[in-house]
Amino acid sequence: MQPQIICIVGKKKSGKTTFIEKLVPELKALGVSVGAIKHDAHSFDIDHEGKDSWRLKQAGAETVVIASPDRIAMIQSVDHEHTLPELAEKLFADKHLVLTEGYFNAQFPKVEVHRGEAHHTPLCSRQNQDDKQLVAMVTDVGVDADVPRFGLDDAREVAGFLARKYLGWVQNGMWSSEE
Repeated sequence: MQPQIICIVGKKKSGKTTFIEKLVPELKALGVSVGAIKHDAHSFDIDHEGKDSWRLKQAGAETVVIASPDRIAMIQSVDHEHTLPELAEKLFADKHLVLTEGYFNAQFPKVEVHRGEAHHTPLCSRQNQDDKQLVAMVTDVGVDADVPRFGLDDAREVAGFLARKYLGWVQNGMWSSEE
């Protein structure tokens, strides 16, 4: 199964993470298995100096896995930034949907989160011809966009919209035969 990738985009401080936090439980309530990717344009480090996993990485291990009874974390050196399809195939093959935070330039469906208090204009707009993948706006202000608009607290409605549009979920909570 190849998961559907949906990019949650928006300018800084627009509420992307907060909205995804609301959206994930609503998707799960519909029976959708969800993975998430947070894009970081810069290098990052989740390992800390002196910890055993850090020491193993420093010793030259190219991949270090930290495993416990309830979770697994992997730190792996890569020679290039992986594309969303590569990440989805490698890490999320068992999921229906992968939500990304960021990846504005990726050619996948996008839901923009826009808060009027944070920014005057949205990232995607009618004038921006690069937003052809925009499928919905989540906003607290009127936005000139030819896509469905939802409020910042409409995670349940957005979950239903995404499940119907991309996963074949029908209104009564059943999956179509296409799943």
